[in-house]
Amino acid sequence: MYFTDRGLEELNQRRGEESITFEWLTDQMRTFVDLNPEFETPVERLATWLARLEDDEED
Repeated sequence: MYFTDRGLEELNQRRGEESITFEWLTDQMRTFVDLNPEFETPVERLATWLARLEDDEED
């Protein structure tokens, strides 16, 4: 189990029933990076991975 699994589990438990848009998600990610600029690269990598997820499945 990775350390991040705890945060992901909490997210799922607290908000697992909610529906969100990608617009809302990107706004939250931008706010997070504004408050925590040292995480700009990991957030960028996650956003790029999510954006290209279906492209990778086609290969």
